[in-house]
Amino acid sequence: MADLARLSGRNFLVIGRAGMDLYADPPGTRTEEATRFTAALGGSSANIAAALVRQGCRASLVTCVSDDAVGRFCLHQLDAYGIDRTHVRSVAGEARNSLAVVETRLEDCQSVIYRNNAADFAMTVSDIERPDYARYAALITTGTVLAAEPSRAAAFRAFELARAAGLPLIFDVDYRPYSWPSAAMAAEVYSRAGALCDVIVGNDVEFGFMAGDAEKGLDKARSLIASGAQIVVYKRGEKGAVTVTRDGEFATGIFPTQALKPTGAGDSFLGAFVAALAEGRPVGEAVLRGSAAAAMVVARVGCAPAMPTRTELDAFLATHPGPTL
Repeated sequence: MADLARLSGRNFLVIGRAGMDLYADPPGTRTEEATRFTAALGGSSANIAAALVRQGCRASLVTCVSDDAVGRFCLHQLDAYGIDRTHVRSVAGEARNSLAVVETRLEDCQSVIYRNNAADFAMTVSDIERPDYARYAALITTGTVLAAEPSRAAAFRAFELARAAGLPLIFDVDYRPYSWPSAAMAAEVYSRAGALCDVIVGNDVEFGFMAGDAEKGLDKARSLIASGAQIVVYKRGEKGAVTVTRDGEFATGIFPTQALKPTGAGDSFLGAFVAALAEGRPVGEAVLRGSAAAAMVVARVGCAPAMPTRTELDAFLATHPGPTL
């Protein structure tokens, strides 16, 4: 078990994909009717890194991008957000960067994601062994990185190196069925990963999937605490979240907002939640800050560009009534 006080170093190593998001423009436009699109940094791990930096933390990304114009776009965007890309490797050949074509619509929002021969799945154990883990406050990963080899083996090697260095392991379940050869394999791998981690965040569908029964997701979250995790956040969409710790569990609600789209909330939640823990805030307050950040992102265009700064988040909390503990 890692000491979560280490988070106070506020310097995080994030593994997983960076991609390009293309948004039908203006907001509200359907993709099939669009004549123009705006481009932004995307990919769950890159979004989380952007959220952390916006909250005043430092973040380094470990991944692979394609050695082409789209991959270089991602590299330039990482620079623009202040995300350290020392350990991002470009891969040549037929590997292609993750690309998402997304709508800024709340109802019937379409998201078309291209993940064929994804460059980030080319991440190897060698890539993972390059960082100096002792420099960081925690290792953060999402479930996407586990969906294929050699990325999966690299991620589990990262867990070993992080644990040896005393880093807390933070895992966002982030289940994407289209990336996996079977649901059974995904459930087994996610359960294996969850059993190694200190902080685990996911939604009710994801925990239910890990449990093998949609009705037993919360039981799965509780079992992870029993097997060694320190904090598990079980998100329930509009019903808020149940947070389980070794001291017990508590429920929190959501912040009302005028949403434009359903995407980006999870990445924003994790970034603000971890940043709040790094500041030494109580777990309950950290959950509320993550929930507020999620409410802000769904009311804005884009994912990475929508991540609030710490000042913006503080202002939102001061002016928007919301749930209390």
